[in-house]
This record gives sequence, C-alpha cells and structure tokens, in this order.
Amino acid sequence: MKIENCKLKIGRAIAVLALLVASSVAEAQTSYPMLMSAKPIAVQQGQTAEITVQSRYNLFGAYQVLVTGEGVAGEPVLPEVKQGEKPPTLTQLKIKFTAAAEALPGVREFRVATPQGVSTVGQLVVVRDPVVVEARDNDKPDKAQKVALPAALCGAFEKAEDLDFYQFDVAAGTTLNFHVRSQRLEDKIHDLQVHSDPIITIRNSAGTTLAASDNVFFADPALSYRFEQAGAYLLEIRDVRYQGNQYWEYCVEVSSRPMVNTVYPLAVPAGADTTVEMVGLAIPSPPHSIAKLPSDSPRGIRDLPLAMATAAGEEKTDPVSLYVTDLPLIAEASTDNNAPAGAQAVSFPVGINGRLEAERDIDCYSFEAKKGDAVSVQVMARRLQSSLDAHVRIVDEKGNQLAQNDDARLGVLLSSDAWIESWTAPADGKYFVEIRDLHLRGGPAFVYYIELTKAEPYFTLRTDMDKTQLSPGTCGVIFARVERKNGFAGPVQLEIEGLPPSVTASCGKILADRTDGCIVLQTAADAAQGLSNVVVRGVAAHAMPDGSMRSLVAAAQPLQETYMPGGGRAHWPVETHAVAIGAKSDIRSVTLSTHQITLKPGQSQRIDVKIERSPDYTGNITLDVIYQHLSSVFGNSLPQGVTLDLKNSKTLLTAKETEGHITLKADDKAPPCEKQQIAVMANVSINFVMKATYAAPPVTVAVEKAP
Repeated sequence: MKIENCKLKIGRAIAVLALLVASSVAEAQTSYPMLMSAKPIAVQQGQTAEITVQSRYNLFGAYQVLVTGEGVAGEPVLPEVKQGEKPPTLTQLKIKFTAAAEALPGVREFRVATPQGVSTVGQLVVVRDPVVVEARDNDKPDKAQKVALPAALCGAFEKAEDLDFYQFDVAAGTTLNFHVRSQRLEDKIHDLQVHSDPIITIRNSAGTTLAASDNVFFADPALSYRFEQAGAYLLEIRDVRYQGNQYWEYCVEVSSRPMVNTVYPLAVPAGADTTVEMVGLAIPSPPHSIAKLPSDSPRGIRDLPLAMATAAGEEKTDPVSLYVTDLPLIAEASTDNNAPAGAQAVSFPVGINGRLEAERDIDCYSFEAKKGDAVSVQVMARRLQSSLDAHVRIVDEKGNQLAQNDDARLGVLLSSDAWIESWTAPADGKYFVEIRDLHLRGGPAFVYYIELTKAEPYFTLRTDMDKTQLSPGTCGVIFARVERKNGFAGPVQLEIEGLPPSVTASCGKILADRTDGCIVLQTAADAAQGLSNVVVRGVAAHAMPDGSMRSLVAAAQPLQETYMPGGGRAHWPVETHAVAIGAKSDIRSVTLSTHQITLKPGQSQRIDVKIERSPDYTGNITLDVIYQHLSSVFGNSLPQGVTLDLKNSKTLLTAKETEGHITLKADDKAPPCEKQQIAVMANVSINFVMKATYAAPPVTVAVEKAP
C-alpha cells in the first residue's frame, strides 16, 4: 500500500508539473512540427501517391521534404489561403511522394521543412506491389474488404478492439507470404509512448484458423502459407492486446514472391563475388545467389538486392543486409565443434561466418594469446536480420569462464548481438570462444558473424539532437557526446560539414577529462529559408605503445529525442541530422556581456544575458549552459570543476522580462584549462519534454592554474 501511495503522489506531482509547463507553453508562438503518422504508410515503386502526414504542431508553409536514400522525393501540397485570411494551424498535410521504378524497397526516413522549423522524423515504406488503403468499415468478417493480390495493405488500429479483415481469392496450390511492418515504424515517433503489437491470422471462408503469426521481426509478424484449395480466404490483423491508437499504422505486404530475410555467409569482402545461401520464406531451390559489392565499399553493414531464379525468371530480391569487411574470412568447419575439445582453431585477427544449425547447437573456436593481449569478440547477427539472440563466452582450457556477454550496448540501445570488448589474456596459452543462442534455439536462420580481433583504441560519437532550428540572425547549438574505448583517453575536436550557405559554425572540442562538447551555429541576418543534412565528426590522436601517433575519426550518430511515459526523455538513432533556417521566431537574439571567461580556482564570474523577444511572445524563457531535463544531463561542455551557480544566477525570465544573468563558478580544486567553448542557451518549452533552444554566439571558459 505504501508503494502504491508513493506512485500516486509521484503521478500527481508529474501531472501538476505538466500543467505548469503547459501554461507556459500556451504562450509560445512557435514549435517545430512533430510527425505522428503517414496515411497510407507506403508508396509503390514507379508511382506517385498523395499521403496525409499528421503532426503535433503546425505544418503550414511547408516548403521542402527530405527523404533518405535514393529514388524517392516528396512535395508538400499546401491548402489555398484567400487573401486577407489568417493562415491556418495545419496539423494534417498532404505530401506527394514519388518513388522511382528503381527505388529500393524498404523503409525511408523523411522530414518536412516549415517556417516553424524542420520536423521530427517520419517513416515511409517503399513497396513493390499496388498499395491498398484500408476501407472505413472492415471490422467484421462479413464486411471484409475485397482485395486483389499481390498488394501492400495499409491501415491502422484506430481504436480499441479494432479488427481489420481483408478477403482475397487464390488458386489451388498457391503459396503466399505475409510480411507486416507496424511496431518497427514507431520507434522514431517522438510522442508515441505506447506502440502497436500486431498479430495476423489466415482464415477460410467458414472462419476456421489456418495459420497465425505474432512476433517474428521483434513485435511484427510474418508467415508463409500454401493454400491447397482454391477459394476465398480472410486475412485478419489486430493488436494482440486489442488496444488501438489512431497513429498505429501498418503495412502488410502480400505476394507469392520468395521473401529473403537473411543470408549465409553474413560477411563478405568488397569487390569479390561471394556465393550466399538465401534464408527466408518460400525460397526456391537451389537457394543461392551471388553477392558482390564495389571494391571501394566502406566497411560496415550494406543493403544489397540479390538476383534470384524463380519460375517466372530471374528477379531481384528486396535488399538484404550484409557486412563488408577487410578482415581475413573463414567459414565454420563441417566437423563437430560443439565443445572446446573439438574447437575449430583460428588465428586472430579473423572474421568467422557460422551458423547454429539445430537446437542446442554450440560452436567453439580456439585461439592462442600472449599474456596481456587485449582481445575483442564481436558477434553480428540480429543487426543483419539473423534470428540468433547471441550469447558468447571466453573460456580457458579447463573450461573456466573468463568473460561472457549476452546483450551488447550499441550507443544508447541494447542489441541482441553480443560483444566482449578488450578482454585481457591472463597468461600465455590457448583460449576458446563459445557461441550459442541464449534460448538454445537453432536452424537455417540462426547465422552469425564473429570478429575476433586485437582491441584497438577508438571512440564513438553521438549528437543530441537530430535537428537544429535556426532563424535569421540567430544562433543554435549542437551537443556531441563521446564514448572512449580500449585505452583512448584524449581530447576530441569536433567538425561539421554540409551546412546551409548562410550558416557558419564554431566547432568546440571535448576535453580529455570530459564527455561532452558543442558546436555553435550562427545564421546571417538576411538568411533565406533553407534546409540541409549535416555530418558531425570527431577527430583525435592517440599515442601508441611504440611512440607513434594514430589518427582516430568517428562520424556522430544523430539521436532523435522521444517522449517517454511519465515525462521522461529518451533517444532513438536516426539516419540524418538536419539544420533548418525558418522564419523569425519567439526569440530574435541572445546577447551577452562577455564571451570570454577566465576563472581562478574558487572564483566566480557573472555573464549578463539580454533577450530580444518576438513582440507577441510573453511566455517563460529559461537560461542555461547545460542541456538537461529533470535530473538528467544531455550536454555539458563546461570544463572540469566549473559549474553553474544557480543561487547567484537569474535563469527564469517570465512575462515580458528580457534580462537575466548566469554565474559560473570554479571549485577550489578545478584543474587548469585553456579556452573551452560552451553555449549560453535560452530555452522555450514546447511540451513537458521538448523545448526550442536558442543560443548566443560562442563563449570560452578558461581556468587558471592554482597559485
């Protein structure tokens, strides 16, 4: 009971805080659009479709659509506004999406640029077959929507207990594949706090269940079924919990084409022909194709259509994920390697392609290492559409476990792939890598690729967020966070490329003893509306044991913020970081009394801040030098030992207030630091989690050496 009461009090506190935030948000004039769904969610190759995009906040004035990949373009269709009429607040916008005939099937990200700013990410599916849009009333078997196949059936679970039925005719002996995308289309939607969990059922005309599928690709189902008798059949799709939401879109691709989910081997060299076995639904025999990527293909995951021989002739598959590597490659031997005694001997560095052929299969590989050798064992499987939930161990010759991993952390997400990183050999000798499925499953789809390498120094970089909103004459800020690996501990210099012509950047660095740095962008006073995708990189140098210097470079992974249940702020990786120049907004400028701060240990210094408001904006403005939400910090480029002294700062500007100040303080033990770039921000709340962030021109902070 005490726990329940505590939860109730916390819930009430959050509700009150949300109301307070909402009261200030009501004063805001501007918010970037937050895309919630696209209806229908798919466009066919070689066709143009008019798709309705739904958003929180205003889409009016949309002037550009950016779509990832090649072969797909979008054009906003704006409603007419008569002269003298007030422009409407538009939360539904029609976009004409055109997919070229050669556009690769699959999911694309898109954004919409407006005078209010560039939108969050939406997702669109490119399909090969005609798109059929769900009818208004198809909730019962006797009202099933009649469709011709092949087709991509697009609809939504609009309400609780929503069931959608589709009726189709087949000839005797027909095999159809059903592939659902729904839950996987929702991870990047910023304000969709509960996701769909679809289930599909195939029924005959009498309503008898013939086949059903629930979770295949995460929560999304897929199945293949052979219809022995000709006739009319029903496809039923619903949320497995009978829940509903107007934004829970789905696309069911139904065709008799084979569906390739993964291949063996998973890893291939660039520039060479590699014979791969295709694994999936209704794959013809022989199930082989040739994979070849250009010789200049960079290392990493690449999506490649494969040529497949079918009864109708050769045709291309949907893109299949492969890993391109420059490591020496070997394949799992045909001999028994289920235990260390029969382990297959390998020499690292090496890339190993293998498969867990049956239930309870365990594969073992042996390698020699010297005392002090730092070794990494990375498993790639689920990232390449394998069914494997990898569990990997390193054991010694006596069978003692020395290291193990189940779920690897890849940036902000956990992966079902495994990764033992920088394990140190305790002595000269033979060691064993053991891989199995966490649940001891196996079969043709349980393929894997292992990289057994020496642990090399490197770092990863990510940006918070994935979009930077600017207006003429203003500044914005991009925060980048580093994660250092395998002994690298140095500073990282930030870089950016791809900015709109009227935008300049001041690139800061991430100090050796810190994790965050920032880039401050400044827009020309006469800048026109514009939008471009940018790339943020980090550059560093690392001293090797032999005294040589190694250059390290990493491109930043953009992260889109998401609104979590209860008011939390989380992230999901997206493909692009967009910088947009919109119209003049709530804050016209942020000016400071100084842009250079020099502190001695124990000393404080004040920065006076003056805000130029839009004439009709009287909402709250919060000043800060740290990008944060509640108790979580998402960007802090201050030097070590330097903090924001809130007691001696005026950070909340209410009503028509335009002047505040920020006080920075160095503690008594603050280490010396040369000029470090920080950002002074003015934040306007959009909702309880999201905010519009404006910035002043860059500020540098230095800490002198203690006497």
